[in-house]
Amino acid sequence: MNETIALIGSGPTAIYSLRKLLSSARPLEITVFEKEAVAGRGMPYHPAVNDRAMLANIASIEIPPIGETLVEWLERQPPEELDRLRVHPAHINDREFFPRVVLGEYFKAQFDGVVASGRAAGHSVTIKAGCEVSDVALQPDEIRVTVSRPDLPSEHYAFGHVVMATGHSFPDLTEVKPGYFASPWPAPLLKGIAAGRVGILGTSLSGIDAMVTVATSHGTFYHDEAGLLEYHRAAGSEGLSISLMSRKGMLPEADFYFPIPYAPLSICTDAAVDELIASGRDDLLDAVFGLFREELTAADPDYAAKIGLAGLTVETIEAAYFADRQESDPFLWAALNLAEAKQNYETHTTVAWRYAILRMHEVVARVVPHLNVRDLKRFHRHFKSLFVDDYATVPHASIERVLALRRAGVLDIVALGGDYDLDIDTPERGAIITRPEGELVFDTLVDATGQGRLGADEIPFPSLRRQGGVSKASALSEGQVRIGDQPMTEQETGGIALDGAFRLVVDQPLSNRLYCLALPFLLHQFPFVQGITSSNELGETVANAILADIAKPQAQASVSAPALDREPELLVR
Repeated sequence: MNETIALIGSGPTAIYSLRKLLSSARPLEITVFEKEAVAGRGMPYHPAVNDRAMLANIASIEIPPIGETLVEWLERQPPEELDRLRVHPAHINDREFFPRVVLGEYFKAQFDGVVASGRAAGHSVTIKAGCEVSDVALQPDEIRVTVSRPDLPSEHYAFGHVVMATGHSFPDLTEVKPGYFASPWPAPLLKGIAAGRVGILGTSLSGIDAMVTVATSHGTFYHDEAGLLEYHRAAGSEGLSISLMSRKGMLPEADFYFPIPYAPLSICTDAAVDELIASGRDDLLDAVFGLFREELTAADPDYAAKIGLAGLTVETIEAAYFADRQESDPFLWAALNLAEAKQNYETHTTVAWRYAILRMHEVVARVVPHLNVRDLKRFHRHFKSLFVDDYATVPHASIERVLALRRAGVLDIVALGGDYDLDIDTPERGAIITRPEGELVFDTLVDATGQGRLGADEIPFPSLRRQGGVSKASALSEGQVRIGDQPMTEQETGGIALDGAFRLVVDQPLSNRLYCLALPFLLHQFPFVQGITSSNELGETVANAILADIAKPQAQASVSAPALDREPELLVR
């Protein structure tokens, strides 16, 4: 039983996990459950979920190759397949941004290749597509999985290891009332939105994608004689107007040029942050901020002086970082930033301060699971937004579409601030947003604010909730320092309690070999895990833990006393 493994989900995280597992010289028995009819694409890249105009915000050079790179896979596709995918052969290069559905086809091909190679190497790999896992229950020596399929009896399985790689979590019913969409996915449903006043909550790439989906159902983007992207509303859609809205009312910046692989950091390094963590100090966040400040100053002293970095704190860095942008017209800023980004790509010029923040986001993230409750709140409220803004830049084409819609008189951007009320109950359809400046009334409103963080009470498997198999993550209270095994007062922080290998922390005599890589439950303690590079790292971490466990002598690998089988240090407890 110890060598039987289940993967729940078949998107990128599951694929990277599977690839690593199948590197084992010891034959494994692996079952992949996928609720969609075809396995291997993942929700963010599935054609049934995404509009074909939606772009991925990761270039081929940044995607950890599985069997081959995205560019290598595209270069061997026949012309008719490239035409179906709407990829021009001249545009295939490792810095290009392709539609999300293209990445879906790439991952599907790599998934199929990994499975075939694994079977050829002697592993048993079973793919159960169209099978949704409806329940998971921990047992003393195994984990039981229940699968539901339409119009068929439930099926029950037992495994030694189970990996939850279920990805994003969005409501099944998107339009929860007439004219109010709780999510922009599945995107094809947005095609039915009428040409009226459309509000979109969120100005990031998800909001821009929702905007593009609505716009392409009521008109056409085209290039004029000078090569400038323009937009033309179709006859009968003259009443279309779109408002992108967020608290700050700012657009994301255009993707910027930087060397890959990353140049090493010199001050805010993994080793330096790990040393601070090991010290057990109570001012951990401020100490890491000090490293951040030193690294950024060394990388770009002119930028540091411009924003007054030497005098900034965790609480004041956000305002200084966004000050110029927030005071500017968002469309003017977008146009100037896009021109700069394009020029820098042509000349291979790297903006030092942007590159430094980009490289530091994963290093700073190491400290988040170790912060006390007060500092965890400070990090999320004041510091996190810098890194998110820096790594969540968007394809140049996305900014070009924003500017084209603005020139066509279709688009505006609204800064909602922190004091507004969203009313979806009063109007028969759509929504009303009330703020100090007055009311905004929309015929349709789409919430595109992205994946929310979920907690232990929202785990989708009833048996786990019922048997208490999911513990809530916690952190030390303010003013405490952990010394050895001294009991400390802890407070819940959200998310679920996991060990260093992302296993659920189990305090009962039950199997602790359930691994959680489901994105919404990781965001509390691992705020930057939403990219494909993170999928690779998470998948390898879990696969290595499973392979190490399988390699143990059977008596040592017993799960009847799970506390003996945990990592020596809990990351998110």
